[in-house]
Amino acid sequence: MFQRVLVANRGEIACRVMQTLNRLGIGSVAVYSDPDAGARHVRMADTAIHIGPAQASQSYLDGARIIEAARRSGAEAIHPGYGFLSENADFARQCEEAGIQFIGPKAATIDIMGSKIASKRVMGDAGVPIVPGYHGDDQDHDTLLNEAQRIGFPLLVKASAGGGGKGMRVVHSADDLEEGLTGAAREAQSAFGDSKVLLEKFLLTPRHIEFQVFGDSHGNHVHLFERECSIQRRYQKIIEESPSPFLDDALRQRMAQTAVQAAKAVDYRNAGTIEFIVSADREFYFMEMNTRLQVEHPVTEMITGQDLVEWQLRVASGEALPLAQEAISTSGHAIEARLYAEDPANDFLPSTGRVDLFAYPPSDGTSLRVETGVESGDEVSVHYDPMIAKLVVHDAGRDTAIKRLREVLANTAVIGPTTNLSLLSAVAGHESFSSAAIDTGYLDMHLGDLLDNRPAATVQAYVASAMALLRDRLGGAADASPWSLADGWQANAMSLNRFALRAEGEEPRQLRITGNASDPSFLLDGEPLDAQAHWLDDTTLSLTLDGQEHRLSVTLHGNRCRVATGLEGFTLTETEAFPAAAGGDADDAHPGSPMPGRVVAIHVEAGQRVEQHQPLLVLEAMKMEYTLKARTGGIVERVIPAVGDMVEAEVPLVDLATGDSNDG
Repeated sequence: MFQRVLVANRGEIACRVMQTLNRLGIGSVAVYSDPDAGARHVRMADTAIHIGPAQASQSYLDGARIIEAARRSGAEAIHPGYGFLSENADFARQCEEAGIQFIGPKAATIDIMGSKIASKRVMGDAGVPIVPGYHGDDQDHDTLLNEAQRIGFPLLVKASAGGGGKGMRVVHSADDLEEGLTGAAREAQSAFGDSKVLLEKFLLTPRHIEFQVFGDSHGNHVHLFERECSIQRRYQKIIEESPSPFLDDALRQRMAQTAVQAAKAVDYRNAGTIEFIVSADREFYFMEMNTRLQVEHPVTEMITGQDLVEWQLRVASGEALPLAQEAISTSGHAIEARLYAEDPANDFLPSTGRVDLFAYPPSDGTSLRVETGVESGDEVSVHYDPMIAKLVVHDAGRDTAIKRLREVLANTAVIGPTTNLSLLSAVAGHESFSSAAIDTGYLDMHLGDLLDNRPAATVQAYVASAMALLRDRLGGAADASPWSLADGWQANAMSLNRFALRAEGEEPRQLRITGNASDPSFLLDGEPLDAQAHWLDDTTLSLTLDGQEHRLSVTLHGNRCRVATGLEGFTLTETEAFPAAAGGDADDAHPGSPMPGRVVAIHVEAGQRVEQHQPLLVLEAMKMEYTLKARTGGIVERVIPAVGDMVEAEVPLVDLATGDSNDG
């Protein structure tokens, strides 16, 4: 076994790998860019080495710098995590040439399976079913147009390299084909340095089901069962579970055998994932192979009881697989929810900034695992993926696992950037999810319902928030002398504290607390409540409302409060009790980006007339593209940035003359 391993990644996956290294007594080496100098993965490592500026191409994607860091630290092996260099065959070769073990498959295997075009050919030759489409090397534009017409619509344009949903476009008609091809190729070039694309028939209402496979250098190949990954946004998974509620035993066995057959076809070594697309009539097709550890690998670990990172280390050091196929079994049901700093109500745009507070239930490693690269006080950077954490639950069956997930989400608080926490809670409580009526179009179909029909904050949530704010206002004291408290106490009158509270997506409500902190009375929007409340401990409030007792978990940070009431969680913000008039709307004549980013394309120039919703320019940030569109028609007076420029959020990028006259 290795004595020291460098982890060539950041965030939660770097922390996850280091947990196993620490457990096995193997020294851990972190690498970090400028903005990650104080990151959690750096704090966890035994040794940390700076490798460059924020731009990934000059740090986490610079193989030479990472290999030099391994040499300096004395690391015998490099674990690439996922993303960045994890599926880069050239980097795997560089490691081999440097005498450093790459913890992953052989470079030749990455070459074949890392190309969706080449892998489809190999799988087809091996008898693995593949989706009808075009997987050729000829990337001439006319060839792609002709092949698209042959395949028919709807059509999926997909980057040949990489993964994670980057460089993918669904084209519904010939009118959209040109934009789909151009956009997918540009995003693929930016994300993976390779603009090649393939074309596939787009299956309606499909399932995305993948099988974890493993191989070693002794000719052994096994699977560790499947993961259902159908709930996605922009082809990026956000909830995964195992076992899949869609598979019966016979289909599961057929798919598992096919996955192992695929791994054997390329003499696969180390951890990999065979991803299938499964039609509504239960026909399955090979989609791609990820030649690395997957984001969602904890789901498999929870049901099998195996540490897949330890398996990777043992296989990379030359050992045989820890278990034969017949010795691998599963128990219970596991579900993973990915917590992102993003705004689902605003087209899932990433959110950045300081995480003032990140709190979650204790992770016991059995019923709950929380994998994160973020702690309270850390920053979500514009330069990298906006994932905050993975919340993974395990229980005896699917229904109880869903209930456990809802409880965990309700008791999780993120104060700072906008997150998808409320959306995850809405999905976990949604009837279609609980009945397993899901496919890859689930979010597209239900997003409006999930966002608009979130449960309204309960009366209990308002009372608990006000009690937390009152305790904070009183400096934590409940029975201090009235002469020393700034709580509105008057010598000949009741003390009164007024709170204006706004729940997400709701109008503010007024809650007044009269009396003293140890025996308060409540009025909500002027109506008295039959309620008694007292603190059981620092975070638990006992509330009796209309004769019914409730126990609420309460987390306060600044003017924001997270309250868990059973299976639901609510975030309430204290606002001004007497707010001033709101300011005007954003200036449509000077549109800006809702997020910081780098300009990758400009579609207009000075003097050009544009119509409302016409694309103006394209920005890239946090591994995604955002197209800035005209909010109104007019004449372009000036395009302020150039391609390649970094821009800040809400800063005007284009000046439009919106008058009726064309005269300047």
